[in-house]
Amino acid sequence: MISRGLPVTVMTLLLLAAWYIGAAWLNWPQAAEALTRANKPAGFADVLAQAYAMKRPILPTPDQVVAELWTSLTGYAPTSPRNLLFHAWVTAEAALAGLAMGLVLGILLAAGIVYTRTLEASLLPWVIASQTIPILAIAPMIVVILGNIGLTGLLPKAVICMYLCFFPITVGMVKGLRSADPLWLDLMRTYSASGMRAFWSLRLPASMPFLFASLKVSVAISVVGAIVGELPTGGQAGLGARLLSGSYYGQTVQIWAALIMASLLSVALIAVVRGLELVLLGRAGAR
Repeated sequence: MISRGLPVTVMTLLLLAAWYIGAAWLNWPQAAEALTRANKPAGFADVLAQAYAMKRPILPTPDQVVAELWTSLTGYAPTSPRNLLFHAWVTAEAALAGLAMGLVLGILLAAGIVYTRTLEASLLPWVIASQTIPILAIAPMIVVILGNIGLTGLLPKAVICMYLCFFPITVGMVKGLRSADPLWLDLMRTYSASGMRAFWSLRLPASMPFLFASLKVSVAISVVGAIVGELPTGGQAGLGARLLSGSYYGQTVQIWAALIMASLLSVALIAVVRGLELVLLGRAGAR
């Protein structure tokens, strides 16, 4: 266990050291100028301390970000807009709704591609081409179009998440549905099993490891989509709205705290998917 954790510990320490060095380098000019204006000593240690204590630094230090996170999470009720848990929950709602929509769409597309060669030749290239469009360009269009027909709130953000996460699910499920043992497929044909019977009894169970691998990627992408979807809506809740308000008022510590919270949210959702994978595939005897 120690040998496994040592590389992670060393890498974490190196990243923290690089972060502190970067914060000192980027904040140094402003810190030196602030000390000069205040007629205070501007030695190396003085400027360094000022660079690490600025209220609106260009790059906040890790301890400033942690302090902001701790204040937000413990200083306010979870239902308060000042608590990052509140914003994380709003983002998670959109991400999970989009993931569910992307899951359904991805499985349907994959089944159609596997069972119909015409769809494989005509639809799969368009599925791949859809991912070449920058999400920052298409997100405002989705929000405006759905808003004009009266669909606002959660749905536009979920559609953006779906657009991002259906692709890895589709590709993974195509590979998974085709991974069924050909001998077992021939055996089912021998017993005159229908295509639906083969799908539910053989192809779908064989595709589960591929599905969960795709879901781990998709759930993280879905969080990104939810945050991007919150930017053009002008909402007051969500990690994207928190990032936007921080950028408006130059609150870099708030921005970084929201970024760390988004990372923690992605890690938590991936852990949930991993837990479901262990439970479901463990029961099925998969490895």
